[in-house]
Amino acid sequence: MTTYSIKEVADKFDLTISTIRYYDKKGLLPFVAKNKSGYREFTESDLNLIHTICCLKNTGMPIHDIKEYIECSMEGSKTIEQRKQLLQSHKEAVLQQQAQLMENLKEIEWKIERYDSPDAKEKIDAQVAYVIKEKQEQQLAHGFRL
Repeated sequence: MTTYSIKEVADKFDLTISTIRYYDKKGLLPFVAKNKSGYREFTESDLNLIHTICCLKNTGMPIHDIKEYIECSMEGSKTIEQRKQLLQSHKEAVLQQQAQLMENLKEIEWKIERYDSPDAKEKIDAQVAYVIKEKQEQQLAHGFRL
């Protein structure tokens, strides 16, 4: 049976060793055993759970919710429904984030298209002139460094 050191796990998941230790301190790694010397030894099944932890963290799940998920996992099949609910709730949050990202991406694409257009300079100059005039009418500083 193959085991992995904390450094190998850190490299595999592009984490720092201190992040893994932090996760352990926060209770996310109750499944990781220590050897006789007190060093963590990670197994293949540990790596599967760490992959899940990274997935949940990377999609914005708070540490306390990840801890709840892991604690439920450690209780076996009797917590299937609770884990499912946690993941379903998180899925909804991820889908909302994804929709917001798509809206933001549209704005970025629109800006790029605008800057790529043959009359980009004229459009931007006109926009700046409009903003300056608007601010002057309100006796506000415009902030442009022209």
